[in-house]
Formats: sequence, C-alpha cells, structure tokens
Amino acid sequence: MNGYTPRLEKMYGDVVSGELMKEFGYSSNMQIPRVTKVSVSCGVGDAIANKKLLESAQKELETITGQKAIRTKARKSISNFKLREGMEIGTKVTLRGDMMWEFLDRLMNVALPRVKDFRGVNPNAFDGHGNYSLGITEQIIFPEIDYDKIERVSGLNIAIVTTAKTDAEAKVLLSKLGMPFRK
Repeated sequence: MNGYTPRLEKMYGDVVSGELMKEFGYSSNMQIPRVTKVSVSCGVGDAIANKKLLESAQKELETITGQKAIRTKARKSISNFKLREGMEIGTKVTLRGDMMWEFLDRLMNVALPRVKDFRGVNPNAFDGHGNYSLGITEQIIFPEIDYDKIERVSGLNIAIVTTAKTDAEAKVLLSKLGMPFRK
C-alpha cells in the first residue's frame, strides 16, 4: 500500500486545508482542523435472547468498514430489559488513517445518496466540541451488504471526531470534504 493516498485525504491536503487556512485566518498549519477518527457502532438489544444476531451484526460491520469489529458489553444491569452487567449487546469499530478516509469517502459519496427520500444530514448534530454524530437507520444503504444474506435490518451510529475547537469550524471542514448537510 506504499505510495497510495485515499482520494478524500488527498483532497483535504491539496484543497480543503488551504481554504480553511484562508477562511479562518490561522497562523499555523497545526491550527487547521482535521478528522482524527471515525467510530462506527451498532447496538443489538435483541442479542440477549439471540446470540446469532450479534454475530451477524459484527460480520456486517466488518464488511462495511473493512476492519475487525469488537463486541461491547453492558455497563450495568437493567432488570426490565433482562440485561445483566457484562452481557455482550453491541459491536463497534474505530477507524483511523487510510481506512477512516476510505470509509468517509464511501459514506458521503455512495451510501448517503442511497437513503430513500434523502434531503441531507442534520446540520445540528455537533456536540459543542467539533465532533459530529450521525445515525443511520438501515445498514443496507452500503453497497457491500448483500440484502439477501442479512438476518435483520439494523441501524448504525457514526461519530466523526475532529480537532476543530468549535462546531462552526467542524461544520465548514465536513461540508468542504463533501458531507451533504440539509439546507
């Protein structure tokens, strides 16, 4: 993989970072906001009764991201849900580097436009520290998933972590990278 640079990372280095430098008047290259990691998670509440659902969700997450997913455990017991502390109830993947850029490229240019009645993602889903969270209701919008082989349709949570100090800087960064925000 030596010499290979993902398309979105190349665009960030060549175009976006220069535009951000001019727009916000940074004095140093190190002040320019950048994407540091993307966390993709999938909660499977029905895994309490059916362990096979958790295995299939883990395989689907690995197929979508191209990286091994880990299982997450319940932090505390909730008797109404028959949930005990330590039970495996979800999976997650943290992407960095080239894998992160490739995933973001596929998310923004391939998967999100495949959402039915898509009008853009919520521009107000920032957390106050420059990080963006996105919920996807169906994992089948990714072309890697074969619709005939899935156990059930489930959702994904995607958290994009940036080095931006404010939400405004993060929004400009993501929109220049190609995130389709709702008008």
